[in-house]
Amino acid sequence: MSQFLQFLFIGLGNGAVYAMIGMGLVAIYRATGLLNFAQGEMAMFATFFVWTLDDVGLPLWLAVIGGMVGGGVVGALTYQVVVRPVGDPHQKPLAVVIVTVGLFLAFNALAQLIWGTDQRPLDPLFGTGELQLGSTYIAWQKLGALAVLGIEAALFYVLFMKTKLGLSMRAVASNPESSGLCGVPVSRILLFGWALASAVGAVAGAFMAPNSAVDANLMQVPLIFAFAAITLGGFDSFVGAVVGGLAIGVLTDVVPKYVGFVEKMPTAPAFLAILVVLLIRPQGLFGSTRVVRV
Repeated sequence: MSQFLQFLFIGLGNGAVYAMIGMGLVAIYRATGLLNFAQGEMAMFATFFVWTLDDVGLPLWLAVIGGMVGGGVVGALTYQVVVRPVGDPHQKPLAVVIVTVGLFLAFNALAQLIWGTDQRPLDPLFGTGELQLGSTYIAWQKLGALAVLGIEAALFYVLFMKTKLGLSMRAVASNPESSGLCGVPVSRILLFGWALASAVGAVAGAFMAPNSAVDANLMQVPLIFAFAAITLGGFDSFVGAVVGGLAIGVLTDVVPKYVGFVEKMPTAPAFLAILVVLLIRPQGLFGSTRVVRV
């Protein structure tokens, strides 16, 4: 039982990171109606800001805040300089998707150009200590990731459901033309969505980096799991991103430890669960059904 609990909290801690990235994906999806394939690399880039600030002597929590600010600036500039000139993502969805794929490659190459290819260590945000529950030891870093995810989820809920800015983002995602006619600054709303997603990525990277190291490949695998999370939970649902991320973390870290035939393919249970959900509920567990008038 103690071993199961240990595996469970490892999966939940990793799933919290997938959920954070997934929330960034949902933020852009709710603003533009499109998926940002560069979300992971933008998060990686912001994590390098965290490492740089930590390396010059700032306390790690201040470095994370600085990384969020830097990541937000990068996200805003990316939208303003690269994405916006392409045109309205609702009218040219394929063009914008191709641009995000190009940004994936560009951020990866730029990070290697600036910081090199060496792996950079980053200390755990909540230290290396463990909480003892009977005979079970749970890393404070995993518990901290769950706590931070809970705070982020609450802030996102308040932003999107209780503020005028959140209402504007939802309106732009639904109908940008009508929103513009009603006085909503569509371009500024889209810019904020990109900045918000990149800032959240810095937090996810700060929790992922101690598991490996900060380098240009830091967020590529977590991005795949984040896509799986929002596919499971729903592309337009922050609750779905949280639930889906935690579920993916548990399925990939717990099930292979107890089911022998999937031990060599630990991602299989997660993607099997997604297949089942999509067959039964194509919009995901918490996604909204699109109604189209004909």
